[in-house]
Amino acid sequence: MRVSHQKRIWLERLRKMKGYSQEDIAYLIHIDRSYYSKIESGVRVPSKKLAENLADLLSFHVSIFELEESPFYFALQGSPMVIAHFDLDLRYTWIFNPHPDFDPVSVIGLHDVELEDNDGTRELMKVKQEVINTRTSIRKRISFPLSGQAYEYDVTCHPLFNHKGELIGGSSASTQLIGEDVRSAEIHSCRIVFDN
Repeated sequence: MRVSHQKRIWLERLRKMKGYSQEDIAYLIHIDRSYYSKIESGVRVPSKKLAENLADLLSFHVSIFELEESPFYFALQGSPMVIAHFDLDLRYTWIFNPHPDFDPVSVIGLHDVELEDNDGTRELMKVKQEVINTRTSIRKRISFPLSGQAYEYDVTCHPLFNHKGELIGGSSASTQLIGEDVRSAEIHSCRIVFDN
């Protein structure tokens, strides 16, 4: 049981992006509209089967419902880690703990370059596309200009499969590097410049 409920704005946004009303969704997954409304508003947690049907219909990974209950959800709030899911078109379907420059609701359905077009977001999209193309995980350091300064992130992306084993997109975990991590990366970059 959920300790407190929070409206699933991400779910509402995905539904609207696909052009469905609450009534359409309820009909397609064979439940009452008011019950679906309670799922979207965060009052109800769908059963595993219902969550899978909803995830299939709206093209997101069912684990998002489980993450709401996870102790990691609370432990990671406010940490320098961003966790996200994206679809096969590299559009965000869910994001947790984004940098303060970004609203977690308004990024749903957008590409990284639609949020901000820079070398970092273009590199992140290349990594995501490679994960989709190769169906393998990739880890890379990427620098992003945020809030007027450069932030270095250790980014890990994985392919994301639904309960049927079909590729539906990917997931990413990006940890902001600080202190020694960034300094060692800068020293390594300087060595490369001086050695050449």
